[in-house]
Amino acid sequence: MDLKIAARMIAVVAIGAGLTAAISALHNNDGPEDAPSLRLRDPGGDPTITRLARCRDMGVAALDDPTCRKVWDETRRRFFGAGNPEPSVLPKPGVDKAPLP
Repeated sequence: MDLKIAARMIAVVAIGAGLTAAISALHNNDGPEDAPSLRLRDPGGDPTITRLARCRDMGVAALDDPTCRKVWDETRRRFFGAGNPEPSVLPKPGVDKAPLP
C-alpha cells in the first residue's frame, strides 16, 4: 500500500471521529435547562434580587419598564452609595451614539 493512501485514510478516519464527537456533544442535553442561579445564591428571597432577575429575563423590553429602571437605580445607589440621587438615563435601543469629534 502506498504511504500517501494510508495517510489519507488515517486523515479521513480522524476527521470522521472528530465530527462524530462534535455532533454527539451538541446533542447532549443532560443538564438542567434553566438553573435558578440567583435563588441558589440568595436563599433568603431578597425581593430586589427577584426583581433584577425578572428584568434580566425581560431582555431589551426592560429598558422601557419603569419597575426595572427603579430597581436598577436602587441597586446602583446601594452599590455606589448615595452620591447620585437622580435616576440614570438609559439609551434607547437601536439609537446610535453621536460620533466623537
